[in-house]
Amino acid sequence: MFLLRLEQTIDRFSDLLGRIAAVLFILLLFNVFYDVVARYLFNRVSIGMQELEWHLFAAMFMLGIPFTLKAGGHVRVDIIYDKLELHQKAWIDLICTLLLLVPFTLLVAWYGVDFAREAFEIGESSGDPGGLPYRWIIKSVIPFAMFFNFISGIGLMLRSINTLQGHHTDDGYVPPQH
Repeated sequence: MFLLRLEQTIDRFSDLLGRIAAVLFILLLFNVFYDVVARYLFNRVSIGMQELEWHLFAAMFMLGIPFTLKAGGHVRVDIIYDKLELHQKAWIDLICTLLLLVPFTLLVAWYGVDFAREAFEIGESSGDPGGLPYRWIIKSVIPFAMFFNFISGIGLMLRSINTLQGHHTDDGYVPPQH
């Protein structure tokens, strides 16, 4: 029961990150709309707004991955995976998460901390006139996002373990017994 509740807690956290990514997507849409209107109707270009587009896109993408992982939308060989039994899928998810996802996310998070710290220490900003200052902010998203992906990976491992223990069916959770 503890593992099932822990999985559900991690799933709620991944859902929260998915909502944050959705908000970032809406902000990105407004940013692009503003940029296009300013450029084509008023002949005004803002380098800062253009850079903000890729900052928002990068943050949206990186923070959306844990939700995608939780929702089963991540990349794998679905033509094979979809034909497998539930327990076989659970074994594949468990092994691949342990051997691939966890080491990758921890490695990128580890090196991402120094990447962001260095940008902060040197006061890195855009090299373009009118560009955004404080480049360390977007670079800080990298280790945070990788840590969140690690947490979501733990949720996927817990889901696999709970599936192997019979707590899940193809349709989702088996309600906890009180």
